Amino acid sequence: MSASATEKKCETMNAVVYDDYGSPNVLHSGVVPLPDRLPGQVLIDVRASSVNPIDYRIRSGEMKGLLPGGFPRVPGYDVAGIIADCASDGPFEVGDRVIAFLDTMRGGASADFAVAAVDVTAAIPDSLSFNEAAAIPLAGTTALQSLRYHGNIAEGKRVLINGASGGVGMFAVQIAKAFNCHVDAVASGDNEEFCRSLGADHFYNYETTDFTESEERWDLIFDAAGKSGFWDVKKVLNDGGRYVSTEPDAKGMLMTLVTWPMSKSGTVMLAKPNADDLRTLIEMREKGQLQITIDAIYPFSQLSQAHQHVENGVERGKVVLTADGSGL
Repeated sequence: MSASATEKKCETMNAVVYDDYGSPNVLHSGVVPLPDRLPGQVLIDVRASSVNPIDYRIRSGEMKGLLPGGFPRVPGYDVAGIIADCASDGPFEVGDRVIAFLDTMRGGASADFAVAAVDVTAAIPDSLSFNEAAAIPLAGTTALQSLRYHGNIAEGKRVLINGASGGVGMFAVQIAKAFNCHVDAVASGDNEEFCRSLGADHFYNYETTDFTESEERWDLIFDAAGKSGFWDVKKVLNDGGRYVSTEPDAKGMLMTLVTWPMSKSGTVMLAKPNADDLRTLIEMREKGQLQITIDAIYPFSQLSQAHQHVENGVERGKVVLTADGSGL
């Protein structure tokens, strides 16, 4: 990732690409065309990114039926960096520090430069490092939209977060606490202290306890890990309760349709890039309501190892990619 913002006029850039679906080993360094900045977009000099489960699922071919074809592809949706080019009458200036949740289905974050729409890009304060900032966009937006828009979260509600120690779950626990909710966390036993440090009021070790057999009842159950189903949790939802999952499969989509008119309902959500949501998350961090935990940091040149790490399971928080100054 050695190209500078002043070199944006060059026609090519370094990137990590893959030429076909497969294991993390298909990821390799390459040279690709510099993306054109269209009206309404900014060009970002990428300084950091992060890996999300959706990245390895797309790379492995699991979602090839939903995405248009064509290779090589540059993976990644999270961008933290510096504005390299933008419209003179827009909200940003060259040199501004920003994050973006890329709004293209294909990604494009693992490169010297990325283009993003203005309305999925947000300025970040100097107090927020690029590495921390890169952990926010997809995972933070997923948590916020799941709780606020799909889960109808409100003060005083009882909320359970399944997969509370992971990248999305980490944000979800803290967001729910910021709404002054009672929050129960579900994760492996060695993550209890971490989940409680995020603000969890009660902890369930999934290795020894099945929360669906609990006597407790919740108004909102958010499965950030995609490990449960609506019919599994229905009995522990209060009347009017909501179940939200991040597992975008056919079974989940059918569940959304079938349960929509019921007193207890479920939905599968896909996060939508939105700068307003990014600004909300940044503001929460500035108020001390959101701590960002990084599980591991890899240079972009080790993206295959980072993918393998996420695929094997992240212990706590996010896996971040950072520019190492040596190029790809």
